[in-house]
Amino acid sequence: MTRIAGVDLPNKPVWVALGYIYGIGKSRAKEIVDQARINPRIRANDLSETQVATIRKIIDESYKVEGELRKEVQMNIKRLIDLGCYRGLRHRKNLPVRGQRTHTNARTRKGRRPPIAIRKKVAVKA
Repeated sequence: MTRIAGVDLPNKPVWVALGYIYGIGKSRAKEIVDQARINPRIRANDLSETQVATIRKIIDESYKVEGELRKEVQMNIKRLIDLGCYRGLRHRKNLPVRGQRTHTNARTRKGRRPPIAIRKKVAVKA
């Protein structure tokens, strides 16, 4: 199994397998394969050591990926929270940040609803 940037790549075409690395999507994967002059249809397990080395070199020189990128994203979110700006408050409250509606939907961000029985008891007390 080929390992690049601390990620084991699956045995798929190279440009697809590179997408398993955090920070590399389809377009970046295709750019990397073009720069390395590798056939994009070749399987990740069929890459030679020199080809893997060139891909590693291109990624290390040109892109932030995996831990470094995750750290930067977390620092940006922490900065917004510390500033107390609107986006930071939304992050702190674990609500959608980019203007989506929350009256309905937003369940992914807000989590599961409380059971209906609890909601009825609260409504009766009020």
